[in-house]
Amino acid sequence: MSSATPQRPGPGRRPLPEPRKRPGRRLPLAGALRLGRPSDIWFKPALSVIAAVAPPNLLLLALGRLDLAVYTMAGSLCALYAHNRPYAARARVLALVVLGMTSGLAVALLAASLTASPVILVTVGALLAAAQKAVCDATRLGPPGNVVLTFISSASLFVPQTLGQVPGHLGLALAAGGWAWLVGMAPAPVRPHGPERRATAHALNAAAARVDAHTVDEGEDRARAAAAAAVHAAWQTLLSAPAGENRRALERLVVRAEIALAAPADTDPARLRDWARELRGTAPVPRPADLADDDELLGVDIELAADRTPLRHRLGSLAPLAARTALGCALAGYASLALGVGRPYWALVTAASLYQANVTLTWSRAVQRVVGNIVGVLAFAALVPLAHLAQAALVLVCLALNFGAEALISRNYWLGTVCVTPMALLITEFAQLQDPGRLMAERLVDTLVGAAVGFAAAVAVTNRRAGDRLEGALTAVEQAREHAARLVAEPRPAPGAVDAARRALAAALVDLRATADAAAGEWWQRALPQERVVTAEQSGHRTLATTVRRQGLLLDRDANGRAEDVRR
Repeated sequence: MSSATPQRPGPGRRPLPEPRKRPGRRLPLAGALRLGRPSDIWFKPALSVIAAVAPPNLLLLALGRLDLAVYTMAGSLCALYAHNRPYAARARVLALVVLGMTSGLAVALLAASLTASPVILVTVGALLAAAQKAVCDATRLGPPGNVVLTFISSASLFVPQTLGQVPGHLGLALAAGGWAWLVGMAPAPVRPHGPERRATAHALNAAAARVDAHTVDEGEDRARAAAAAAVHAAWQTLLSAPAGENRRALERLVVRAEIALAAPADTDPARLRDWARELRGTAPVPRPADLADDDELLGVDIELAADRTPLRHRLGSLAPLAARTALGCALAGYASLALGVGRPYWALVTAASLYQANVTLTWSRAVQRVVGNIVGVLAFAALVPLAHLAQAALVLVCLALNFGAEALISRNYWLGTVCVTPMALLITEFAQLQDPGRLMAERLVDTLVGAAVGFAAAVAVTNRRAGDRLEGALTAVEQAREHAARLVAEPRPAPGAVDAARRALAAALVDLRATADAAAGEWWQRALPQERVVTAEQSGHRTLATTVRRQGLLLDRDANGRAEDVRR
């Protein structure tokens, strides 16, 4: 049972998939621009940013101090974060985002007040960008990640400032951040368990798609990876939610999605989708009749008590990515200064926005950024006559672009950038109107410089640790699989132990796939153990199915297609 060798196909058994071949060093173009489905909750950050940005900007407009909007925007844009987290966790995360945003702004304003040297300011901006990238990735903050933080801090470096003005400007940012926190928490009284319900529904739908792919034998690997990630994300969401009967009811449904992932042939996808639909709105959480007890949920408490990976360890693993960010942002800013561009922070932010898990993904983001900015500059040319009619029109156009950016960016980054680019250009005119032609030319130059220099830095700073992390992920899967197999072989394992082992193995498999994909897109490293990865995945998924059968959680369907509980 502890063997990791794949079984040979037998009668009635589908052949195992061929090992994934290591991808060539091709840099995609068309694929990087392909549109995907919008996020399930795209409207939440879109509406939240309008609710957070509009009141401060309109108040400043009424007071005739729209030039201060750069500081209130720092706090208002915090409303973009943490929409996928339960409200108890969201309250903490949003507060930390506001503090982090204000801290970066404070460093930028102090630097701007102490020196006028553009070289020093670019250097400070690059170091800030690297720190923001590392912290956001290490804490798994989620979208929009470090880009918004870097945009605010980098832009503030080049705003004329005195030491005496810094406290007042930081106060504006904190006040707007407090309002953004209230906006983010506003839905809690109406739908207090909305994030957990959405995460559970997504896991159920993804599991149903995985069952369908297993039935038709098309795109099964992709569907299995997506379902595993959705189930893992649902557990992470539920584990951060307050304990109670509502969470326990949702956990029962995630167990069903987890079972479908491990044993798709024994699962009815229509039933999973029915449960997902019932989670919409505020109706009671569906309670499957075949989950009469909570034995399979005892592992949740075990997992909550387990040690987590220390933050310092995650930060250490991100050192190559932070080094890329610092070097690329600094060189992009210096190149912009050498070309005489008046806003080098645009090149710096462009470089900072590129860096992804590996070089191949960074290239795709560079393509998306360049295309989106070029189209966005054309959109600015069309919108600027309207925005120049009055300051009120300028504010309203920016609000519309804020909404459009968040509504579109989940379909593809470049599509959202089409709205972000004209918005960034128009924000520079809050203090005073400027020459549109010069703004457009500088933006295009900085985009091209930032993308070219930023990508060159990604290639130059190699990530030798990618292979080591893959080895670690493989070892973790193999150990988790062997532990689960030993528990299954025991006649009477401890209560909840099999479930905790199953979930630990599922999480290790998700991490292995993400680590393998990241390492496969990295350059200048030794060959990856692709066959070992495939073997570990195959053995791990077989062991998951064994744990499900060991706990007697499978469902058989009767002659009429109804699912019945089978205690094996």
